Amino acid sequence: MLREIAIKNFAIIDDLRISFEQGLNIISGETGAGKSIIINALNAILGSRADASMIRTGAESAELEAMFDVDPDGPAAQVLYEQGYDAEGELIIRRILSNKDRHRVYINGRLATMQLLSRTTDNLAGISGQHEHQRLLKESEHLNILDQFGGLIPLRKKVSECYSSLQPLIRQLKDLQGQKSEQAERIELLNFQKKEIDEANISPGEEEALKQSLKRFKNAEFLYQTIGGGIEELYNREGAVAERLKTIQKDIEKAAAIDPDLTRAADDLADTAIRIEDTVDQLRGYLDGIEFDQGKIEETDARLDMINRLKRKYGGSIEEILEYRDKTEKELTEIENIDEKIAETEAAIKDAHGRLCELAAELSEKRSAAAKDLALKMEEELDSLKMGDTRFSISLRQNSPGPDNPEWLCMNGKALTERGCEQALFMIAPNPGESPRPLSKIASGGELSRVILALKAILADTEPVETVVFDEVDAGIGGEVAEVVGRKLAGLAGRNQVICITHLAQIARFGHHHFRITKSVREGRTATSIDRLDESGRIEETARMIGGEAITETTLAHAKELLKNPD
Repeated sequence: MLREIAIKNFAIIDDLRISFEQGLNIISGETGAGKSIIINALNAILGSRADASMIRTGAESAELEAMFDVDPDGPAAQVLYEQGYDAEGELIIRRILSNKDRHRVYINGRLATMQLLSRTTDNLAGISGQHEHQRLLKESEHLNILDQFGGLIPLRKKVSECYSSLQPLIRQLKDLQGQKSEQAERIELLNFQKKEIDEANISPGEEEALKQSLKRFKNAEFLYQTIGGGIEELYNREGAVAERLKTIQKDIEKAAAIDPDLTRAADDLADTAIRIEDTVDQLRGYLDGIEFDQGKIEETDARLDMINRLKRKYGGSIEEILEYRDKTEKELTEIENIDEKIAETEAAIKDAHGRLCELAAELSEKRSAAAKDLALKMEEELDSLKMGDTRFSISLRQNSPGPDNPEWLCMNGKALTERGCEQALFMIAPNPGESPRPLSKIASGGELSRVILALKAILADTEPVETVVFDEVDAGIGGEVAEVVGRKLAGLAGRNQVICITHLAQIARFGHHHFRITKSVREGRTATSIDRLDESGRIEETARMIGGEAITETTLAHAKELLKNPD
């Protein structure tokens, strides 16, 4: 329930605060005083679009704030609990519109997103004004209203979930069938690619080894001369390193015979001589292996070119080429099993389609019964609203399948959607002898207002919102009709908090709480204020609503009479 709303620097409103209570809250006032601005502010608090153009001229920002009492077990509280917000009985929403900075939203003092705001406020209040009129004229909304009335939303959700589970299976079957039609060509390509990689007989690390071999082949002459010269200097020529080292070793051994401390040095020289001989043997072996074969260079170049060609086709390295080869082998295996996969997918689709058809048929049957019940109740409600000759009915039209509709999304010639297999259309015949026509084609403003009020009265027990706001309920009506509309609002206020903006005294008289909006000019600026009316204030405001600004004794007496026994 909406407890309080505060509006600052919004449109022509400077600073306004209103406290509402349970029952029927009436808001009245002269034209242009700002009554509809309050509705716009509440819409913005509930998550509707708002921009800087709504900020009062001369102000940097506008602030909108509302406090709601919420059920701790209700949907709004559950959304907040999920997001880690405190929602113990009280919900405060604050929205700031700024000329310079980004707009901000706060929920119970914490910064929040517009998405969270919309989810939280989804069931807080329902505003019935021009937007609601437009909603009722949209035929796509009629099915939502019917399902809500019939308590069919849970069943429709099951239909939607089943429909959603069927969609990917249908896409998978189409993909598999497409793969099968291209199977021969694809198998040929995959086999060619696998064979090309297999015949290359490449291995990890081979490219680096080939590059090193090519380097040796191209520098064979330099290597031969360098290694040969090294062997000559170390061992072969007269006075070579090995020969000179032997002489030194023998001299140190003689010295060690005199001084044992030189024994280790003599031994180290002996080891060095042996290591030099080993090194020379290694270099000789390396020298024998040096090849001066131009064919080897060409052969290695060709091998590297082949690897580079494979890299361009299958990956940036030998490892990636081999990985691609494994993928082709896996895909070939999968293609070989494609018939089995198609059969499995078709079986899954058949099961899901059967379940969807069962749910859709059940939904259609219950919708048909709900449509008759809603039509009967609407005629009863419209009769109480002085539209006794009106005939109201709900036409359930089957969805016609299109040329591209898969057979799995059809049932007995009807197209299946996430909403079932039919659409609802509200039909109305306001006058005797007329054939029913779509509501959007025939209803006047006054009739549409009463149709909405009748629906609100019927749906009061099924709508989760606790606060219902009426902005244009008196559009196109007056006199005796206004009287019954007021009485209907008072009855609705026994179950919901009702806030009603009205120009008609016949409606205002039924209010449990009455607020008057006035505007004035202060310091050259238009400002709006609101007052909660006591008994004398209600009489005066009711008299103004009856007779205009010139209040007379007659209008005052009429107002007192109206307010004496509103029930």
